[in-house]
Amino acid sequence: MFPTLGLSVSFAARLAARKNTIAAGAATLLAAAGIAVAAVPAQAAPMGAQDVAKKMIPSAAQFQCFSNIVNHESGWNVHASNPSSGAYGLVQALPGSKMATKGSDWQTNPATQIAWGLDYMNSRYGSPCGAWNFWQQNSWY
Repeated sequence: MFPTLGLSVSFAARLAARKNTIAAGAATLLAAAGIAVAAVPAQAAPMGAQDVAKKMIPSAAQFQCFSNIVNHESGWNVHASNPSSGAYGLVQALPGSKMATKGSDWQTNPATQIAWGLDYMNSRYGSPCGAWNFWQQNSWY
């Protein structure tokens, strides 16, 4: 993983959980005070990069291998950038502009980056698990 990616995933998860806990606590206090709280339908959350990858990689085992690599390379940050090498995106393509072969939106679209990464892993290592096996031995792929 590139060390300057910002917030860690565990910190972000703790922050989201804390917001949910605070919201639930506020609703409980309002209800205890006799103030009606109406349920508001939640808007559909935008699909995250992991959700996109799960749809694009039907095998749970291959998804896990892909996810292991992406966790180490970018922490699932679609904008992850390594200023010293020029590697970019979820799969840290070098140079990042290679991903344009899958779409002109390669800098912002996780599906485009995932499609490029899958093709790379399949062509070079046979599968995401082949790439993960190589990564485990070399700390790169």
